[in-house]
Amino acid sequence: MKHKKNIFQLSLLNCMRIFFLLFLLCGTLFPQQTQFPKANPDKILTAELQKLVTTFHGEVGIYVRNLKTGKTVEINADSLFPTASMIKVPIMCGILDRVEKKELRYDTILVYRDSLEYPGVDIVAALRDSTKIPLGQVIMLSMTTSDNTGSLWLQFLAGTGTRINKVMEENGFAVTRVNSRTPGREKMRSLYGWGVTSPREMAELVAKIRNGKMISPWASERMFRNMSRTYWDDRALAEIPPYVHAATKQGAVDESRSEVVLVTGPVSEYVFCVVTKNQQDTSWSVNNEGYLLIRNVSKILWNYFEPKDTWKPYPESLPMYHTREEE
Repeated sequence: MKHKKNIFQLSLLNCMRIFFLLFLLCGTLFPQQTQFPKANPDKILTAELQKLVTTFHGEVGIYVRNLKTGKTVEINADSLFPTASMIKVPIMCGILDRVEKKELRYDTILVYRDSLEYPGVDIVAALRDSTKIPLGQVIMLSMTTSDNTGSLWLQFLAGTGTRINKVMEENGFAVTRVNSRTPGREKMRSLYGWGVTSPREMAELVAKIRNGKMISPWASERMFRNMSRTYWDDRALAEIPPYVHAATKQGAVDESRSEVVLVTGPVSEYVFCVVTKNQQDTSWSVNNEGYLLIRNVSKILWNYFEPKDTWKPYPESLPMYHTREEE
């Protein structure tokens, strides 16, 4: 009887071990998607933003979340859109993941080579061959000036798009992916360019960074600081007072304009992402329809969330032209 009892206990223990291994295996094969906050529609704000979308010559995706109340606006929030330069946020996550794993140091001194140059107006591309530059400065330029040469260099240093995409997957982002120079993503690149995302995922990625939950608290803080000093402040930020903290990343290609912003105001905190595709207006002036849309969305949100603020932008502060940014 005692022998049978021991066999039963061993069998139960083995079953528990098998169950645990299967549980771990399922977690590896089928990583859980980030449980984004449930929809909590702000009907008034949704109606106001919807007016902008109905008159736009192209497709628009908008996602807004009030980080204090949980209220949301979702207009094509889960549709796929080109990231353009917003893909530099996932690239930065890939680099910080390697730093966190001690595979790189944030202050590593890199040596620039002319072979890395990507045609365009970039600071990194203007460096002389063999110039030494800290990794942290290349990351800063990727976020601040949207430096393409630097960003492609970072994509390689992060382990290429393949590893960056794995980092996105492991952190629960189901559609945000690097396409360019990434084996197996050729078809998606032909459709969406350098990267692909949804308005919800890109906004919630920045919110996750803000909350210290992307890679690690230290890595999140470092990334949030990098996103808080952009050169491109004539888009969404043009409608937000300069004394208000905002972390942001913009993107632009001929038929698409985009921006993700997290704003911390005197009484509010909110994140939003606006992305377009198939725009009819492919011009590169400051009055491109996509840029106007982004500024108008930002203006509506600021006035809605901070109605007591009396600041107004100076129209003449906007530059009169833009240059292409993307690969």
